[in-house]
Amino acid sequence: MANRLRADAERNRTALLAAAREVFGEQGLDASLDEIARRAGVGNATLYRRFPTRRELIAEVFAGQMSEYVALADMALQEPDAWVAFVGYLGRLFEMQATDRGLSELLVTSNFDDDERLAALRVTAQRGADEVIARAQAAGRLRADFTRRDLSLLMRANAGVVTRAAEPDSWRRQLELLVEGLTFKDV
Repeated sequence: MANRLRADAERNRTALLAAAREVFGEQGLDASLDEIARRAGVGNATLYRRFPTRRELIAEVFAGQMSEYVALADMALQEPDAWVAFVGYLGRLFEMQATDRGLSELLVTSNFDDDERLAALRVTAQRGADEVIARAQAAGRLRADFTRRDLSLLMRANAGVVTRAAEPDSWRRQLELLVEGLTFKDV
């Protein structure tokens, strides 16, 4: 059984994770660790004692959000209409990126695939995305040449939209244009 943290150490850990979620969400994965410690109300030494590296802190913070990312495909696969499922999946995925800059950056990078938890969650999410895509294609609604690689590129583009656009909901307009372009049309 793992050693339990002292009450004050557990409070510090909880405060650090909450502050890190907030700061990474606002500023991205390169956010200042000093700012995280400040918002958590602890010193830098406490942060580094709990999380010796930025990578460890990021992995701990985002394991939960990556689980939500996995759940998006599961939810989509419950939808009987494959096209509605695909469009809803894209919309929820893009919205996740729009509301959390750190998660958006994490979803489009493989820099953290050396973390077993994050890598396993990414693989599971990718399998789910493949199923959502295949269902929409089998229903004759999604272009047959669309692949998960295309989805990855679209996520990268959306990450750029949400970090650079002046309007916070710019991603919604891009999603509308994207969905129109991906719809299979019999010529």
